[in-house]
Amino acid sequence: MTSRSGCATAVIVLLLIALIALVVWLAPDIRARLNPLGEARQTLEREVGELLHPTPTIRPSPATIVREVRSLSKLETVVYTVEKVIAAESGQGPLGFLFGDKLLLVAYGQVIAGVDLSKIREQDVTVTADDQVVLTLPPAEVFAYYLDDEKTFVYDRETGVFGLKPDLETAARQAATQEILRAALADGILETADRNARSFLEKFIKGFGFREVVFVQATPVPSPPTLPVTVIPITPTP
Repeated sequence: MTSRSGCATAVIVLLLIALIALVVWLAPDIRARLNPLGEARQTLEREVGELLHPTPTIRPSPATIVREVRSLSKLETVVYTVEKVIAAESGQGPLGFLFGDKLLLVAYGQVIAGVDLSKIREQDVTVTADDQVVLTLPPAEVFAYYLDDEKTFVYDRETGVFGLKPDLETAARQAATQEILRAALADGILETADRNARSFLEKFIKGFGFREVVFVQATPVPSPPTLPVTVIPITPTP
């Protein structure tokens, strides 16, 4: 009998706990149903407060955008690593065994390209009323190209009895530098640099709160001049 009484008491306690939890959970809804005018008044007060004291939206002027973009200076957006094999020769012919000199140079180098943002002027940036920024972007250009002296080496060299030309390797290295540049340009390094710069600047400018960034391409700059060196790229044999 005592056991049944204890079980009944436990069941009643559990039911009371469940009832209290249900009342607490439904309390906000109950209050809203019992006091709809109060809820409506609070909603109206909140909307009126937002109208009278709106959250400020700050939009920098074109001059500010130009200064911020210029602070990035030369934006390097792509680096190409290129390998070229260069053949250079001098004094070849019937007397090549006496005065001839030829070598194979395995050259490694890098080409760095990007956009020079210091060239952007205030008139290159337009901000429209619907939060759109129109930016005339300077053309992508090659900032630097050079050989990696630690990796570049002479693979093979043949000289005649009197044929050693100290300047031949220097000429081959100059030619290799130009060949590395040409290879990067042919592979589209400037297009990649321009695309990467646009992607970066779009995120950067949208960070000011603008909706959209539209790019207008400026006139491209001429490609760097090449040295007047005749080279014959070939593949060396082990």
